[in-house]
Amino acid sequence: MPTEPTGRSIEPNGPLASLRVVDCSTVLAGPFCTMLLGDLGADVVKVEPPDGDATRGWGPPWVGAGETRTAAYYLAVNRNKRSLRLDLRSPDGAGVLRRLIERGDVLVENFRPGGLDRLGFGDDELERLNPGLVHLAISGYGTSGADAGRPGYDSVIQAVGGLMSITGFPDEVGGSPTKLGVAISDIASGLFGAVAVLAGLVERNGAGERRGQRVDVSLVASTLALLVNQAQNAFVTGRSPGRRGNAHPNIVPYETFATADGEIAIAVGSERQWPRFCEALDVPELATDPRFATNGDRVEHRDALRPLLAERFARRSSSDCIAALEAADVPCGTINDVLAAFATPAARAGRMRVAITHPTLGAVDQVGPPFALSRTPARVRTAPPLLGEDSDAVLDELGYAAEEIARLRNAGVI
Repeated sequence: MPTEPTGRSIEPNGPLASLRVVDCSTVLAGPFCTMLLGDLGADVVKVEPPDGDATRGWGPPWVGAGETRTAAYYLAVNRNKRSLRLDLRSPDGAGVLRRLIERGDVLVENFRPGGLDRLGFGDDELERLNPGLVHLAISGYGTSGADAGRPGYDSVIQAVGGLMSITGFPDEVGGSPTKLGVAISDIASGLFGAVAVLAGLVERNGAGERRGQRVDVSLVASTLALLVNQAQNAFVTGRSPGRRGNAHPNIVPYETFATADGEIAIAVGSERQWPRFCEALDVPELATDPRFATNGDRVEHRDALRPLLAERFARRSSSDCIAALEAADVPCGTINDVLAAFATPAARAGRMRVAITHPTLGAVDQVGPPFALSRTPARVRTAPPLLGEDSDAVLDELGYAAEEIARLRNAGVI
C-alpha cells in the first residue's frame, strides 16, 4: 500500500498551505471538516479540553497501550493536525485562544448555541479579535427555533431528519427503520462545512476589506439536504416515501439479488442497458415485454419483474453473473466487506489506504484523501497527534517565552 513518511515533522503544503485553522470541535462533524482542510495543506491546530476529544476513549479497537492508548475512532478523523491541550475555562487558557484566533484564518467549533459566547468568544468579540476570521459553527438543530438548544447526536438526527424512514427493508418482510452503517449526518455536516468555509475564504480574499463571516451548519439541515430525490418525490406526490431495502425508488432494476452462492448489486441505469441486461441474464423476452418496455413501466410493474429476475440470478454463481453482466457493459459488483473494498483495483489505484507510522502509537494506516489535484495534491502528512503533543511548539509560535509555557503547564492550563 502507499506509504507516507514516518513522524510528524512534515511542513504543510498543498492549495491551503497558507491557512491556519483553529479547531475547537470534537467528535466527528467538525474534526472531519478540519481533517479535509488539513489534507489540502492547512495548518490545523486542534484545541482540546483537558480530558481530550471524547473520541480518544471510544474503543475498542485501540492503538497503543498505557496512557497513550488511543481509539481507532479518534484516529479516523484527526490526521494532519497539531494538538494543543488547553483549559478554556481559565483566564490564561482563554488568552491563548485569543492569540490563536488573532492569527488564524478559520475557526471551527461545535459548542451548543451560546456555548462559545459563555466562554467570552461571542460573535462581536471574534470580529474584534480578527475581522477576517471565517467562523464555522456546527450545531445539532441550528441556532434558532424551538429545537436550537437540543444536543445533536448522529443516530437521533438520522431518525428526526427522515433518513431512517427510507433506510432498511419494509415492514412486510421484517424490516424496520435503520440507520446507516456510518455516522452520515455528521460526515455530511463536515463536508458541507468544508465547502462553506472555502466559499467564505474565497469571498474574503476577493474583497478589499478582507472581512470574514460566520457560517452555520446543522446536522439536521445537512441530513435533510441528503434526502435529495426522496425529498423531491415527497414534495411532488405529497406522500412520504417508504423503505425499499436495497431497491431504488425511481430506477428498476437497480438493487441487489441473491445468487447461487452469494449476492451481487446491479444497476440498470439507462434504457440502452436494459436489453443488454436481459440478454446477459438469458431472458431476452423481457426486453420486449410491454410491461417492462421503459424504466417508468418497470418502476410501475416492479413487483412483477423482480421475481422473474430473482429466479434467474438464483440459478447462477456470483462470478458467472458478474462476468456475463460485465461483458454486456451493465454496471454490477460484488458486495465487499471493508477490507476487501480497500483491496480492489480502484482503491489501490486511488491510494485509498495510506500507511503511516506514529513514533509512539506505531502503525496508524489512514483512509486516503478521495480527491486528486494535479498540481497541489492532498496528502496524509502526519499521523493523528497525542493529546497536547504540540502544545509547546504552538505556544512558542504565538510568542510565549519558555518560562511562560512552563508556568502554564504547571498550572494545568496546557
